[in-house]
Amino acid sequence: MAEVAPAPAAAAPAKAPKKKAAAKPKKAGPSVGELIVKAVSASKERSGVSLAALKKSLAAGGYDVEKNNSRVKIAVKSLVTKGTLVQTKGTGASGSFKLNKKAQSHCCDMC
Repeated sequence: MAEVAPAPAAAAPAKAPKKKAAAKPKKAGPSVGELIVKAVSASKERSGVSLAALKKSLAAGGYDVEKNNSRVKIAVKSLVTKGTLVQTKGTGASGSFKLNKKAQSHCCDMC
């Protein structure tokens, strides 16, 4: 009357490896950083463009600012650290921003 328990590995069927979630296709079009640079360059303000005015111009261009608010802030911060934008007022992602005259690309290396 000795009962033998079945082996636990034999009881459970081998699970198939999990499939990775399908990567969402990237949307075509300019990145947030490119849109920000265009909006700042289109501005005629000498002291730079405020973050609020920047968001308004992005919204006018068809970009959903409320949904992607954090992306806008991250893009602004990264453009400042890269040197593409200069922060004239404020700290972090708040304040006013204008294009960096020194970092603008030229037609050739000799300029």
